[in-house]
Amino acid sequence: MGEPELQLDPAIRTWVFLPIFLINFLIGILRHYVSVLLSSQKKVDLEQIKDSQALIRARVLRENGKYLSKQAFFTRKNYFNNEKDGVLKLGSQKNTAPPNPMTDPSMMTEMVKGNMTSMVPMMVVGGWINWHFSGFVTTKVPFPLTLRFKPMLQRGIELQSLDASWVSSVSWYFLNVFGLRSIYSLVLGENNAADQSRVMQEQMSMQAGGMPPDSKQAFKAEWEALECTEYAWALANADNEMMNLVGHNPETMLYHQSKIE
Repeated sequence: MGEPELQLDPAIRTWVFLPIFLINFLIGILRHYVSVLLSSQKKVDLEQIKDSQALIRARVLRENGKYLSKQAFFTRKNYFNNEKDGVLKLGSQKNTAPPNPMTDPSMMTEMVKGNMTSMVPMMVVGGWINWHFSGFVTTKVPFPLTLRFKPMLQRGIELQSLDASWVSSVSWYFLNVFGLRSIYSLVLGENNAADQSRVMQEQMSMQAGGMPPDSKQAFKAEWEALECTEYAWALANADNEMMNLVGHNPETMLYHQSKIE
């Protein structure tokens, strides 16, 4: 015979399971509106916008230039890649160093605000839940798990005989912290500040990214890509292909002849 199934007190659902969920949800809502209040309007650099738009236009020409006439394609290509005054050529010769975000006071202020609205509440509430709800088994996942999941799902409960599918109160808190993304998106919209996992990903990418990309290298790479692009008109036989698709029936032939006349 197998081991008897663990029976939970129904009061755990009322006094442990639901309160932890509601606390996480309401703190996420509060974090979103506090972040909206503390957010400041970012300064827009006109030179960076001009550079990014020039790179986008060059890429669009490189990818869709086959739909232009030969003269139009080479006129635009000369505008970007001319050796004397081409936009991409001049951009690749810039000597300006990329800005360092660590020396920007506004960037540092935004990082401090992000930590205050995300990391600090998570640590405070997590410590309080670990103290107040410690030792409770709240729920069970509906599928079997191996013993490697016990440290993740059973924080605060040191029972070797307990099945790995059971979830402790502290682990239930962390599952709610990183698992309420869909509910926040439904209530607050897609771009919200309540999603803790998205906020942490943005902060990690900002720290790991370090220096922003050098526009000089981007202009040089785009100049080389556009220089190697060969022109091939994609609409050379468009009329014949269209007639082959339509078919040679009397109605279409009469219509085609009337349009030519």
